[in-house]
Amino acid sequence: MTARAPNRNTLWGRAVADELAAAGVGAVCVTPGSRSTPLTVALAEHPDIHVFSHLDERASAFFALGRARRTGGVTPLVCTSGTAAANFHPAVMEAGQSRVPMLLLTADRPPELRDSGANQTVDQEKLYGDAVRWYKDLPEPEADDRKLRSLRTDLARAVSTAEGTPAGPVHLNVPFRKPLEPVEVEGDVPDALSELAAGGRDGDRPFVSTTAGHPMPDDGDLQQLARALAVERGLIVAGPADPPGPDPQAVTALAHATGFPVLADPLSGLRFGSSVRVAPVLGGYDGFLAAGASDEWPNPEVVLRFGASPTSKPLRTYLAGTGARQFVVDPAGRWREAEFAATDLVVADPSRLCGALSRQVGQVGSDPDSTAWRERWEAAEAAHWDAVEAAADEKRFFEGRVLADVAELAPEPSTVFVSNSMPVRDADRFAAPAAKGLTMLGNRGASGIDGIVSTALGAGSATTDDLTLVTGDLAYYHDMNGLLALARCDVDATVVLINNDGGGIFHMLPIEEFDPPFTGQFKTPHGLEFEPTEDLYDLSFARVDGDGRERFRELYDESTASAGTTVIEVTSDAEASHRVREGIADEVAERVASLE
Repeated sequence: MTARAPNRNTLWGRAVADELAAAGVGAVCVTPGSRSTPLTVALAEHPDIHVFSHLDERASAFFALGRARRTGGVTPLVCTSGTAAANFHPAVMEAGQSRVPMLLLTADRPPELRDSGANQTVDQEKLYGDAVRWYKDLPEPEADDRKLRSLRTDLARAVSTAEGTPAGPVHLNVPFRKPLEPVEVEGDVPDALSELAAGGRDGDRPFVSTTAGHPMPDDGDLQQLARALAVERGLIVAGPADPPGPDPQAVTALAHATGFPVLADPLSGLRFGSSVRVAPVLGGYDGFLAAGASDEWPNPEVVLRFGASPTSKPLRTYLAGTGARQFVVDPAGRWREAEFAATDLVVADPSRLCGALSRQVGQVGSDPDSTAWRERWEAAEAAHWDAVEAAADEKRFFEGRVLADVAELAPEPSTVFVSNSMPVRDADRFAAPAAKGLTMLGNRGASGIDGIVSTALGAGSATTDDLTLVTGDLAYYHDMNGLLALARCDVDATVVLINNDGGGIFHMLPIEEFDPPFTGQFKTPHGLEFEPTEDLYDLSFARVDGDGRERFRELYDESTASAGTTVIEVTSDAEASHRVREGIADEVAERVASLE
């Protein structure tokens, strides 16, 4: 027998918690506040829901984003009214752009207080604009069975929409009037309604079950696409993946059927794993295309693209200039190709499409035995990695080498989260494909440096994998408060902090030649010492100078082999690292030229 709800707000909170659990939600992120009390109490009391408690809404939202990015399932967020909800906004933007499931439950004041000047009352209706997949202002709590059915239906729909196609944020605004605590209000809730709030459907099913379809072309269109792929020169390009990512086996099967190389972004879910052993998965394209390797090559005849726009600018530029027929595959039918060079949009589930095409291509006359095209790409790939290794042999320990070493040394299985700015670009160019259990993640939707620490720790909370975060100094500074989750949410990590004292990425831009204002307004050196975070957040801290590669490798191995969190700060000269990148690019160009 379910305990009777003492008042309608408690009834509402229990219904929300129970419906989330019925929809498969096992964890939520909650920040403290008064107006959200009915939700917080109900979620904390629910036996099937784990509450991750955060002190800051922005960190909480990025933590939830990281969990969803790792699992593909939603971790709902709860906050009080006012600016608390506004602090979710950066993570909402990232989730919307990168198709990561997110559900926001923002408590609000009752409707009559809106636009009245009442304390802590702001306009929360449609607060996040078109970044969300769906918004609804929930009805005020009331002891009414139809309203309870409406509430549970909305919760079930919200979860399925957030996890649907395309996945993304859903915002439910939840108004409450006092009393907010579970105090007795005589006659407020009939016993029968307490049962409905806590019980829902029989068998612990969601109040409304959603059966999602998987879009696929019909047989005729599939055959036309297969015929278009039946050429000698083609490419499969896998950009950053929408969680949970494409099926590597399906993509591998298509690569075998067509003979096409797979250009795999580090965030595609395809650069690392067993498929690397059996398919031509390439990761050095950012280097050898930037070095002009393709200038004398014939253009591809066809390109098949999955995922978001590739991290690599040289790859994007190359694809735009080929004149090839380019098929962009997107299950939501959205446009995700900013060079506007694509010729075809295919609305299909990438994994299912690859599986179907791998069976069809051979039937329409593909010639995967024509290997000259693939061998040209593989030779350039080998030349790139030879140049990278030559730089390592010369003891040039630079920022890109840090990413290469992390990818090489990360234990199996590992989740490696890379920050925006230079770390993700260095991962793209210097983290070689490998047949190992490594999942590399990043926030490439809106590509900001905010919330990086929290997103990484959220991803780590959702798996038993070893967790490594590689971040720059500005991103670390921007989200240091996210380190509270180490203790509060029981997460261990190895944090590789590349400290080049400011915005090193700006050395890649023409503004580098203009100083002033380059140093003061773009690179913005800060001179901060990060070692005090050791005591503040109860972690271990070690520093490696820019020439200490062997020491870095030792510290990294020690950290990943031990419990607790270690921050390994690698001090670096951003300009010198960029010059090393340029030197490697020149070496790649020479090696590729010698292949002709």
